Amino acid sequence: MIEMVLLGSGNVATHLFKAFSASEGIRVKQVYNHSEKSLEFFRNKCAVTTEISQLAAADIYLMALKDDVIPEMSEKLKDLEALVAHTSGSVALDALKACPRRAVFYPLQTFSKNNAVNYSEIPFCLEAANPKDLETLKKLAQKVSGKSYEISSEQRKKLHLSAVFICNFVNHLYAVGEQICEQNHMPFDILKPLIAETAGKVQHASPAKVQTGPAIRNDQSTIQAHLELLEEGENKKIYELLTSAIKTFHGKKL
Repeated sequence: MIEMVLLGSGNVATHLFKAFSASEGIRVKQVYNHSEKSLEFFRNKCAVTTEISQLAAADIYLMALKDDVIPEMSEKLKDLEALVAHTSGSVALDALKACPRRAVFYPLQTFSKNNAVNYSEIPFCLEAANPKDLETLKKLAQKVSGKSYEISSEQRKKLHLSAVFICNFVNHLYAVGEQICEQNHMPFDILKPLIAETAGKVQHASPAKVQTGPAIRNDQSTIQAHLELLEEGENKKIYELLTSAIKTFHGKKL
């Protein structure tokens, strides 16, 4: 049985708590957060605390916290003999250098508290200061997902950058598309089959090979018509920048 204390109560912490609680061989003994109110979801499910001095004994202390507070929190946990890990995609392992046993347990997924996630499909990116702790992380990932990868801090920074492009930026473009639909009294639902097909294609092919649209066709009349529909501002700049980027990527004349 792997006993764990989870530090944090946000989206990532909430989903990991659900995944661990549903997995045999893992026990979340306690959840910590500095805010009493933020612990409501976990109350009556396990022990909770707002005091670092009251952390329970455990095999792993897993931080699902904001990136900026990870180094500060590691200083508070430096006297622990157990494994201390964080779940950040962009924070290096060395941010935990105050802790003798340190590691990274990064779930590569987008989390929203009220959205269900298929935990068995989540890849976990693992890194540890020593091989024995890495094996512990592999066992932990195996109990939740079965998909784990040894990824260094330097690799993980680039992976997180890639994830921002394919998830956060793309989602913003969805929001822009939704806004255009709403402003013109059309349902956003009409675009959802297109979203699904676009996302489905990259499961089986390189995104570069399935690019479509006026930019790759160098269809100047359509591009100009679209630009005339957009008011001056961020969305017009985004359209111009992405059109130029697609043309350059695919070797089209600007």
